[in-house]
Amino acid sequence: MDGTKPQIIMGIDPGTYILGYGVIRVGKRHPEYVDMGVLDMRKIPEHFEKIACIFREVSRLIDIYSPDVMSIESPFYGKNVQVTLKLGRAQGAAITAAVNAGIPVFEYAPRKAKIAITGNGAASKEQVCIMSQKILDVSFRPEHLDATDALAIALCHYYQMTNPFAAAGAGSDWKKFIEAHPDRVK
Repeated sequence: MDGTKPQIIMGIDPGTYILGYGVIRVGKRHPEYVDMGVLDMRKIPEHFEKIACIFREVSRLIDIYSPDVMSIESPFYGKNVQVTLKLGRAQGAAITAAVNAGIPVFEYAPRKAKIAITGNGAASKEQVCIMSQKILDVSFRPEHLDATDALAIALCHYYQMTNPFAAAGAGSDWKKFIEAHPDRVK
């Protein structure tokens, strides 16, 4: 991001029961809150109907907000392989909607987003919600915490793009940063 044109980042917290989305605008200054919400699919009985719903609704959200990029939470491996498989399908439907619209997609682990927002990879959903409100300087009462998780994924992408260490692929390694950016060292 060069800061000349504001960009819209859409974050997605995929799920087959509740899918969260969050939208932020970023430019020269700090990120700004645009919107957030959830797609509640608990009343849809058939799994593949849920997948079609995710594709359709994420496509609709893309039409509404015209994001420049989508950031999405990667499925984490849990004890139940079937749950992980279903989350992967939900993620795939959202990714397909973005790719179909020509929008680049970036994937982040839940732990990475929590660290980016709270500094703690084991933070609770409530902690992520509170810090997202502070970062975006807004007050909201989300219908579901999945929406604030989606905002956190969008914010994580913003921080990833504005962090000189991340751009250098260097983590916190000064040597790699200097090698990648000799013009920034005096």
